[in-house]
Amino acid sequence: MTRVALIAHDETKPDLIEFAQEHESQLCGYELVATGTTGKRLLEETDLEVERKESGPLGGDLMIGAEVADGALDGIVFLRDPLRAQPHEPDISALLRICDVHDTALATNRASAAFLIEGLADEH
Repeated sequence: MTRVALIAHDETKPDLIEFAQEHESQLCGYELVATGTTGKRLLEETDLEVERKESGPLGGDLMIGAEVADGALDGIVFLRDPLRAQPHEPDISALLRICDVHDTALATNRASAAFLIEGLADEH
């Protein structure tokens, strides 16, 4: 089954929730994994099943990166805040690197996220 990770900086969590709600019919066909707080909000605000990792500051983004290295993820949606990211929030550079090394799709905004989930649906 297609496995997708969902991550969001604090300021973009509402955008990710809205994105997930808009694409819920598509996302419900995927295995979803998310960092702690993002996963909690997705579980509370959608009908999606989400496997929660640790919060970003506690290494959840690294846990997701390890899944990429293990070949266990088909794509990542990381809605980041390019203007106001806080020091405690996950850093995208390590995820970008591991995704590039393993040729795994990574979307950083809602437009590319839509293409990612649609592309994965076409692929599988």
